[in-house]
Amino acid sequence: MSLGISEKRIDAVGKVTGITNYPGDIQAEAMLHGIVVFSNQPHARMLEMDISKAESLEGVHLILTAADVPVNEYGLTLNDQPVLIGLNATGRSDVPSDISRWEADHVAFVVAETEQIARHAASLIDIEWEQRPLFDNVDAALETDALLHPENGKDSNAYYQLKIRKGDMDAGWEQADVIIEGSYRVPHQEHAYLQPEAAVSYVDDQGRLTVEIAGQWAHEDQEQIAHALDLPRDQVRVIYPAIGGAFGGREDNSLQIVMCLAAQKLAKKGIKRPIRTQWSREESIVGHHKRHAAQVKTRWGATKAGLITAVEAEVHLDAGAYNYTSNKVLGNLHITVGGAYNIPNAHIDSYAVYTTAVPGGAYRGFGAPQGAFVAENQMNKLAAALDMDPVEIRQLNCLTQESLQITQVPMPPAVSLPDVLDACAAAAQRPLVESTPPSSFASLPPNPKAMRHGRGYAIAFKNVGFSYGFPERCEATIEIYGEAEIEKVICRHAGADLGQGAHTVFKQMAARATNVDISKVQMIVSDTGETGDSGSSSASRMTFMAGNAIKGAAEKALEQWNDEERPAIGHLRYTPRATTALDYETGKGDGNITFGYVAQAVDLVVDVETGHIHIERLISANDVGYALNPQQVEGQIEGGAVQAYGYAVTENLHIQAGRITNPRFSSYLIPGILDIPERVDSVILEIPDPQGPWGARGMAEMPFIPVAPAITAALYDATGVWFDEIPLTPSKIVAGIKQKQLRA
Repeated sequence: MSLGISEKRIDAVGKVTGITNYPGDIQAEAMLHGIVVFSNQPHARMLEMDISKAESLEGVHLILTAADVPVNEYGLTLNDQPVLIGLNATGRSDVPSDISRWEADHVAFVVAETEQIARHAASLIDIEWEQRPLFDNVDAALETDALLHPENGKDSNAYYQLKIRKGDMDAGWEQADVIIEGSYRVPHQEHAYLQPEAAVSYVDDQGRLTVEIAGQWAHEDQEQIAHALDLPRDQVRVIYPAIGGAFGGREDNSLQIVMCLAAQKLAKKGIKRPIRTQWSREESIVGHHKRHAAQVKTRWGATKAGLITAVEAEVHLDAGAYNYTSNKVLGNLHITVGGAYNIPNAHIDSYAVYTTAVPGGAYRGFGAPQGAFVAENQMNKLAAALDMDPVEIRQLNCLTQESLQITQVPMPPAVSLPDVLDACAAAAQRPLVESTPPSSFASLPPNPKAMRHGRGYAIAFKNVGFSYGFPERCEATIEIYGEAEIEKVICRHAGADLGQGAHTVFKQMAARATNVDISKVQMIVSDTGETGDSGSSSASRMTFMAGNAIKGAAEKALEQWNDEERPAIGHLRYTPRATTALDYETGKGDGNITFGYVAQAVDLVVDVETGHIHIERLISANDVGYALNPQQVEGQIEGGAVQAYGYAVTENLHIQAGRITNPRFSSYLIPGILDIPERVDSVILEIPDPQGPWGARGMAEMPFIPVAPAITAALYDATGVWFDEIPLTPSKIVAGIKQKQLRA
């Protein structure tokens, strides 16, 4: 039995001893060094660019500009971003390439003998800019007449809309005995992965442009590189070495295209030397997308008995300068802003809005944390207004197997929201272990009279897999070697291990599927030259999709093995049941394959004098279907809870005039060891999902989603103050408490 046990991570020894190479560790003979030159212009038109001084610098081999990119555009879901901002582009893209829409737009890529020479050359590039209007937040973007992307034919910066029209809203409001209105704001969040962007590129021995880089979907990276360079896909190779975290932050391209283009250009000049580049932490924070900021106005109605009668919401998602995955993130926010509840009547309008700020993109939870913050705050306010227990009101309203989704289709099989909610509530009844009250200042003892204790609940659900008609798929190959007995199994799979232990679980699943000891399984992973398309390591999909693909490929290989074929090779492209896009007018549609479910409780103490929060206990009840590797499941729960604590409490990204003003960890405060919850109690439920491999379902994002509203509910329990905006910085908490006192 290789599944259901906490098999040791296959990458553990290499990582803890430092043997494992991340992209920034790769060294090669005669290596050149590349530097990306940022525009440093949130919104400006390039009038002139002079690279002559930089080109003449000794040791400079190449300077790429927009004129060098065959098809100067890219994007994961919409090609709305130039690879390089500049003049004299090829004209093969509809996106004007002479306009910088983001301070981290790339204007050039310099390749030189050393990093120092490359940076010096970059400083010698002379650019003249014409400034354009700034609108670096949703309100400003909706008010201005200036358009960031006039090429899309829209008459507003609100370029993408979704609707839900369900039931009879007039009847819903008529049935309501209580109506709760709310206005919420949620912030950007930096991914803060350990390894900043880095890459090595070269032409391999088969003549393929090759880049070794960290990413989340090797074959999609390959596709975007091939598109921009106007090459067949098989002339591009993408390899993922060890990846130092991602959380959605590596879904979109960073260095992939320019690194391959540089290798190609140098090869044409007869220079076949590898190129290396690595961003500093500051460049990384400025230079990649963030979790979307959003603002939501909403109104909920309920009966005296606590039954929801109507939900109305208007959602604005800050897409930033480019779409990235905003249209897809908006879809998740759109269906979760009504919560994990039966909503008989709903009227929801959701918009993605271009602004001259950092692009929003994929981040753990993918729109569901923003939606859950709104929905769970509304539900907790309903409970308070009706003087109902917060667990009881959720039990009354939460989605069940018999429910219709807010998109007016039945729930997929194995709905377990009632189960996780009951398990969480039961765990919360266990007594807290007494702890020393926290001190807000290291030099002063805590003031017991200022401490207030509170408990809060929140629940959530989120899709597993790609949604809304996107063609979901995942490939795997199993090769079986031996004579009378199986001596070796090779599993080929492109799925990215971002640090979550995916490759270990792939190996466990391959062993189970071929019925061999795990020691006989070898892995070939994350290389477009060796593996089929796995889809992205995102959307809590990889274990679910990879497991089904590996299982099916193993069945094919075993059929050949039993027919005496040696070696026996099975390949499968797994495709789950199809989803559909939501109807534009009504929002009706079967948009998701399946869901994951979570319920959480937070016990906290807050110092009402200083506003500092201390989480005494966070309980997270997750249904994982089948815990293929229980230790890794528990690690995902703990990690998600800690990361969400940062989102809710400490992390505060500052943007002024379109620029990030705190791009370093001394001022952008991710939680430290003394900040995080004192304990995280993982409650793991295993209710099989019939669509999942061995009953397993995706779970990695779910522990993040309800943390913030559980904390705000606990804060209300402790102080009597609702907080409708995060992060919950000490100054914000103190101001909220003082405002309540003034009103009293």
